Amino acid sequence: MAFKRKKKSYIHVPQASQVDVVDPNHKPYIPDGMWQKCPQCQQTILTQDMKPAYVCSNCDYHFRISAQERIRLILDQDSFEPLFEDGGHANPLDFPGYEEKRAKAQERAQTDEAITTGLGKLNGQKLAFACMNPFFMMGSMGARVGEKLTSLFELALKESLPVVVFTASGGARMQEGIVSLMQMAKISLAVERHSEAGLFYLAVLTDPTTGGVTASFAMQADIICAEPGALIGFAGKRVIEQTIHQAVPDSFQSAEHQLAHGFVDRIIPRQQLREELSALLSIHCQA
Repeated sequence: MAFKRKKKSYIHVPQASQVDVVDPNHKPYIPDGMWQKCPQCQQTILTQDMKPAYVCSNCDYHFRISAQERIRLILDQDSFEPLFEDGGHANPLDFPGYEEKRAKAQERAQTDEAITTGLGKLNGQKLAFACMNPFFMMGSMGARVGEKLTSLFELALKESLPVVVFTASGGARMQEGIVSLMQMAKISLAVERHSEAGLFYLAVLTDPTTGGVTASFAMQADIICAEPGALIGFAGKRVIEQTIHQAVPDSFQSAEHQLAHGFVDRIIPRQQLREELSALLSIHCQA
């Protein structure tokens, strides 16, 4: 009778040279942008779980997003044609360090200015589209922003197109002084001419929409929508309290507060924006 030796099962025990030595000074490598901390609920969230709308999966907080992301979320794929990208920039006050700051903003935001303008389609409806970028000098409004948006309304008037604008701004750009403030009147006149022709203008106010943007074209639309929780106002809370000498509630400049007091027509969660804006355009832009 032949006997066969059973094969033994081995558990591999690594040699000392194969064992990773724990370095108390070593930090684990985490790729940039892999995790996000929600400012509202303070939870750490996997970035992948928030895409494509970048909304907190725990509390529905709407993160600020770039103009490029907004275009991908709202418009038909590959339908956007950017316009008015070739204009120059000025430093009318010779403000120290302005050119350097603007150059850094362009590199960081990967865009030429605080607003992106052009033509696109939403469920087949052709429209003039503009989106402000909160990552470019806080979406501040300077002469170039005013020129691009004015040109867009003038083109929309010429071609009888509706206009959709996403606002996100800290207000007028202080480095350009009165030149920046003049953009309020300039854009408002273009909006008025567009309106007098019976054309439709829809604004979506995102976080934050403040200062001269709020005091002009953000509040001139035929229909004013907002994202949940967006900060919407003119002056800051502290300035208002110092002016009126009384305390105001923390939520008094929220989109929800503005809706309750008639300054906003509708609050639309970001995940529903594309379809609801399409519905509004189809109602108001019938031939």
